[in-house]
Amino acid sequence: MDGFRKKDKLWLTIWLTGLAGLGLWDAVFLNQPAFLLLQTAFVNTLTAGVLVVVFSLALGWPIGVALYFLETRRPAFYLSFTFVLNIIRSIPQIVGILIGYVILTIFIEDQILRSQFSQLVWMAFTISLFVFLEVVDLVRERIAYYNKLDFFQAMLCCGIKEGRIINRDILWKNSRAHLLHKMISVFGIAVFLQCSIDFIISVGLSTDVSLSNFPVTLGSLLAKLDSKQDILAVGSAFSSPTNALSLLFEHLQGVSIAFVIVFTLLCVYKISNGLVRRFNL
Repeated sequence: MDGFRKKDKLWLTIWLTGLAGLGLWDAVFLNQPAFLLLQTAFVNTLTAGVLVVVFSLALGWPIGVALYFLETRRPAFYLSFTFVLNIIRSIPQIVGILIGYVILTIFIEDQILRSQFSQLVWMAFTISLFVFLEVVDLVRERIAYYNKLDFFQAMLCCGIKEGRIINRDILWKNSRAHLLHKMISVFGIAVFLQCSIDFIISVGLSTDVSLSNFPVTLGSLLAKLDSKQDILAVGSAFSSPTNALSLLFEHLQGVSIAFVIVFTLLCVYKISNGLVRRFNL
């Protein structure tokens, strides 16, 4: 029971239990083609979210460390690098990711990216380009915090290399909880952005490539006509409560997709807050 007193573990259990319960219900009452499509969309969305986390960490950690060394040793290069990062920061995330999807469309038309996994990787990489700066900011904050403490200078006096102190002692040993918290937040942002973009481009990008050519995700599946009709049925249930029960049987696809998206984002938020309380971040 001690694990359930920790809010992050409690909400992780709630998320997994809720998804398992929904999966069992859909397996019984949702038609087989729609159920398989929903499974594929969920796996693709989850895969893309995890890839965004990996790419963001792979970009944010070394760039954050590089900015520290440039600031202390090469101020001119630091200003130039910071200027480029600020340009990326100034671009609205939705706009930047839409540009990435346009490039993906060109790649599909030219048959450069043929497999769905390679397309998912590109989608995740595009999202990470506009998310990884949060990791950079965290890395720089942690380095700046420990740089003011006596142990940093003491380890330098002992002959330990500055790069080893930063990467091993500051970031790995003393900032893992902070990085984990940030990665969970990045995962939630990635799911939200991907579902939003896929829904926005549901009308298609060109005559040769449309949303149907992209890997199916929760956002693109929600944009389908039958899912939209299911969501509209939710509104009618409020005006006519007698129709509420039909949502669980006749309009299950759209309701399930909407539930998975909202439920996942809620649980990610609660897990993130639970980590803050548990580790006093």
